[in-house]
Amino acid sequence: MTHIETNRDGAVQMIRFNRPEKKNAITNQMYHDLAEAIETGEADDAISVHLLLGHPGAFTAGNDVGDFLMIAQTGSLSGSGVERYLTVQPRIEKPILAAVDGLAVGIGTTLLLHCDMVFATPESRFITPFVNLGLVAENASSLIGPRAMGYQRAFELLAMGEPFSAARAVEAGFVNAVIAPEDLEAHALAVAQKLAGLPQQALRATKRLMKGDIAQVVDASQREGEIFAERLASDEAKQAFMAFMAR
Repeated sequence: MTHIETNRDGAVQMIRFNRPEKKNAITNQMYHDLAEAIETGEADDAISVHLLLGHPGAFTAGNDVGDFLMIAQTGSLSGSGVERYLTVQPRIEKPILAAVDGLAVGIGTTLLLHCDMVFATPESRFITPFVNLGLVAENASSLIGPRAMGYQRAFELLAMGEPFSAARAVEAGFVNAVIAPEDLEAHALAVAQKLAGLPQQALRATKRLMKGDIAQVVDASQREGEIFAERLASDEAKQAFMAFMAR
């Protein structure tokens, strides 16, 4: 069974994190599969919008710790699924939406900063425990986060690692609306279908204008990746991961 499930509803490609027994923790292979799904959708003229989904209670618990410990032994993200996904993310031209219920940990939160619209249930929690694990923020979130929500709130989320509720995420500006759990996916799909019905060239041109020059985003992501890899190999991070695994 694949842990990245793709389906279509008309011109909307639905991409679901599909590892509920592990709270959708993302393995290296899942990163490859996620990047592949996005690249395939971007190249398919029949697809106009991407929609990211999880499962009830867990959008994604972030990186699979076991996989990351293996990557840490190499001291580099080069050639990994993580690197591939981080390269794809800022270059997505078609609208990408997300529907979040429950946990959105680490990259489960930072990838939302790249989405064009995000919906979440009242029970959702957005947590980025990078510093707690001896690491640094990734996915260009050190650049996009302060832009999106202001420096102080971004510091609270990305550096201090304080959890944000769905209501706080709306206040911070990276979630559009709080939706009841039973209505979440239908609401997100309806919005995605509405976007898919708009003139597509004009829509993508508008997105490009609003996103601006992606070179800064790509550069920030690369710099974060280099420091992230260095931090993975640090004694501080190893001790933090050992303490995490012991809990």
